[in-house]
Amino acid sequence: MNARVRTLGYAVVRAKDLDEWVAFGSELLGLQVAYRDDDRMLLRMDEYAYRLDVRRSDDPGVTALGWDVGGPEALEELSKRLVDAGYHVESVDSSVIEERQVMDLVRFRDPEDVLDHELFWGLRNAIDKFVSPTGAKFVASDLGFGHAFQALHGDAKVYDRLFREILGFRLSDHIDMPGSVGTFLHCNPRHHSFAFAHAPHRNQGIGHLMFEIDDLDLLGRQWDKVEDSDIPILSTLGKHTNDKMISFYVRSPSGFGIEYGVGGILIDDENWLPTRYGSAHYWGHRRPQG
Repeated sequence: MNARVRTLGYAVVRAKDLDEWVAFGSELLGLQVAYRDDDRMLLRMDEYAYRLDVRRSDDPGVTALGWDVGGPEALEELSKRLVDAGYHVESVDSSVIEERQVMDLVRFRDPEDVLDHELFWGLRNAIDKFVSPTGAKFVASDLGFGHAFQALHGDAKVYDRLFREILGFRLSDHIDMPGSVGTFLHCNPRHHSFAFAHAPHRNQGIGHLMFEIDDLDLLGRQWDKVEDSDIPILSTLGKHTNDKMISFYVRSPSGFGIEYGVGGILIDDENWLPTRYGSAHYWGHRRPQG
């Protein structure tokens, strides 16, 4: 069996103020609050029960990424590959499996020890139809919820081996970045589900998560909303070279960035030829001064 990761299923994040996430996630991003109590909130974007699991904490950030491997046989094979490569793979108890709303799950620490990667299968489908408070329709479902970008302080080759050789990702392309070259990887037709670069000048860990919608006009209206608010802007509206996405970046209530975009290309592995770009942007994506 040639097991591999199939899609980016969910992210677990921490935040000091869940009320800020309600406003940010619903009113700006168009996510639906599926569950809320004093310490936890689940956000939906499609037919699945949740895609973002937000926990109250004084130490905000991304704590886990959940990767769907498609079934029990793949989970067993990938777990063995990880163990053979020297990773400690933890089998979790039934309470964690129920909390994540999956059939089964194992996890291991990222090589820089900044977050958990969780391999699972069987994420619960919701009974109720997804209803966006802004009318957003997300490009998600079998493509996963979007992508994650990680800033590394150590050797990028370790991540290349982990994601490509062990977890079965394929190379999309590379982009020249300040002091390094960024690597973009896909596990399904979405241009990339995970990307990384050696970037010791950035905060270590997940720098941003990306959510994609299907409506340029809605993206423009939400950009207007950002400009008319006090939401911290990380990059202005612009277009990427590699996945052709038109997007903007803002800082989430958890401190990491959110890329919100439209128009990302899909990859056909039969015809795809990885390349290298000298810049990440055709235009825009300017960083505010100061």
